[in-house]
Amino acid sequence: MDWKIFATVFGTVFLAELGDKTQLATVLFSADKPGSKWIVFAASASALVLSSAIGVLAGTFVAQHVNPRHLQIVAGIGFVAIGAWTLKSGLAA
Repeated sequence: MDWKIFATVFGTVFLAELGDKTQLATVLFSADKPGSKWIVFAASASALVLSSAIGVLAGTFVAQHVNPRHLQIVAGIGFVAIGAWTLKSGLAA
């Protein structure tokens, strides 16, 4: 097992999910529903596993047809654009 890749992906996804709308929805379900908190945890964890599996499959498919370097550039531009838009919105408020 490549622990460096594992740690990089784990850290990146973990930090990206903190305070994300997914986590906030899970907090609301846990606080709002009188049922078992383990059910909320299991459902939320299963949804994240499934969405991650879809991401891996999609990434594998796209990487077969598009140069990974181009994907990195497009992803980088996308993240910078979202960051700039968020910063602009925050400064305008």
